Amino acid sequence: MKAYIVETPNGPFRQIEARRPEPSPNQVLVRIHASGVNPLDTKIRAGQAEHAKQPLPAVLGLDMAGIVEEIGSGVAGFRPGDEVFGMVGGVGGLQGTLAEYIAADADLLAHKPKSLSMRQAAALPLGAITAWEGLVDRAALQPGQTVLVHAGAGGVGYPAVQIAIALGAKVFTTVSEDKRPVLETLDVKAIDRHTPVEDYVREHTGGEGFEIVYDTVGGSVLDASFKAVKRYTGRVVSCLGWGTHSLAPLSFRCASYSGVFTLLPLLTGLNRAHHGDILRRVAEIADRNQLQPLLAQQHFGPGEIATAFDEVAKGSRGKVVLEH
Repeated sequence: MKAYIVETPNGPFRQIEARRPEPSPNQVLVRIHASGVNPLDTKIRAGQAEHAKQPLPAVLGLDMAGIVEEIGSGVAGFRPGDEVFGMVGGVGGLQGTLAEYIAADADLLAHKPKSLSMRQAAALPLGAITAWEGLVDRAALQPGQTVLVHAGAGGVGYPAVQIAIALGAKVFTTVSEDKRPVLETLDVKAIDRHTPVEDYVREHTGGEGFEIVYDTVGGSVLDASFKAVKRYTGRVVSCLGWGTHSLAPLSFRCASYSGVFTLLPLLTGLNRAHHGDILRRVAEIADRNQLQPLLAQQHFGPGEIATAFDEVAKGSRGKVVLEH
């Protein structure tokens, strides 16, 4: 099969002929039709993502959508010809999705949403799983709660806003003015990201704070989140809480904090089936027309991998997807 390998930090993508993998027990062989490109993929290529444990040379790529070709022993729920999607490799020494085929752990897969194309489905896994783990697994979102998502037009923020709305929350989001139009069709209250935290907490919650605050940015935004959360019962979650922060504002509000590290099942092999479960719920929401990916306008093919990665590295508006 064809695969594309990066051998040195920020090196070129070199096409190679690799052996087509055979599915092991509990694996599914998928012919890849589309691969999502995440900011994390660009950091791995640059040699700047030690936490992903993907030393070069490597075939990169976490997200994909494709069609099942073969199933290994012990696989239930999939058969050849099924359209599937998932976050299946590209970290922890696992082959990535920039290849014709991948032998993926069946636990990591779900049937592709019927209402979405391969390109749309390949844009979802990492962002949607990260959003779900924060809102549902860590913050235990309940209908009617107030939810603040930071950077609601971003790769995690956009699915997080839609999932929170679909689950019955009253949703607010910080956003830059130039990205506000992205959110106009959603039932969400957009807040200019430069607004002081005290001002929007007073305006939208009467000073009480939001019941759930999801930080998808890190740094000073996580510090602001500690000030925006509701006293006693509020929960802050972050998928980029990797810095050093003062816990005093959070402690003075008697609120709680949880981190989200979506790669853990891929890196450790633990709880992988939960990713498949999340994607099944995500597919249901998508097929109810309550979740759509935000795609970059430009289409990219196999000969444009480097261009696609460069587009993501400089900050693309919308998810970049490579169509095979």
